[in-house]
Amino acid sequence: MSEITGKSAVVAAGAKNLGGLISRSLAQRGVNVAVHYNSSATESDADATVAEAERAGVKAIKVQGDLTVPANVERLFDTAVDAFGGVDIAINTVGKVLRKPIVETTEAEYDSMFDINAKAAYFFLQQAGRRLADNGSVITIVTALLAAFTDGYSTYAGAKSPVEHFTRAAAKEFAARGINVNNIGPGPMDTPFFYGQETPERVEFHKSQGMGGRLTRIEDIAPLVLFLAGEGHWITGQTVFANGGYTTR
Repeated sequence: MSEITGKSAVVAAGAKNLGGLISRSLAQRGVNVAVHYNSSATESDADATVAEAERAGVKAIKVQGDLTVPANVERLFDTAVDAFGGVDIAINTVGKVLRKPIVETTEAEYDSMFDINAKAAYFFLQQAGRRLADNGSVITIVTALLAAFTDGYSTYAGAKSPVEHFTRAAAKEFAARGINVNNIGPGPMDTPFFYGQETPERVEFHKSQGMGGRLTRIEDIAPLVLFLAGEGHWITGQTVFANGGYTTR
């Protein structure tokens, strides 16, 4: 349980919900953490997460930025390297959910979904490949909908889908330096992001599709992130579906 102790991490969207739990879990394992947040609306969450990480005895910083702008992704890694002397682990939990029929989706919505879910992920991988120390780890949160045959989520699942291809390429390209690159595909998560897209009836249906009749919890995902960055480092180029059997392939 000590492989990652003493290392440093960047957690994109690391202030609250799943990203916040990952940031705190890393700190509890002795990992310095750069907590990224997008806007002033989540700055207080970033402050609370940084404070909790520091109480765990590690170094922690907050970094604000819109990661759909590649220069901000570069600045995020630069700031972490300056603060910690290097970065070993890069975790991207950035995402935006939209449930809307194709015939009603606007160009602006399409562009926003692909900027946040695909473009930001690509340039996050790029900077990780440039800045991570040898034998580092990169993990991106995608979605169990990549294995679903469903309606409504064309831009969400569609924009997450390219990340699988980005990840496979990065896993091959970074392998010579011992860097593993993986995705995790949670099922619908018990967070505010999910409930805003669904009716109560559909929420109950989604619950019924997972083991135990429940949604994915952030506590189901954070330990897997730590495993892939540590003891599971030999795993690379994969999308791991962690969703209680919600979808599989």
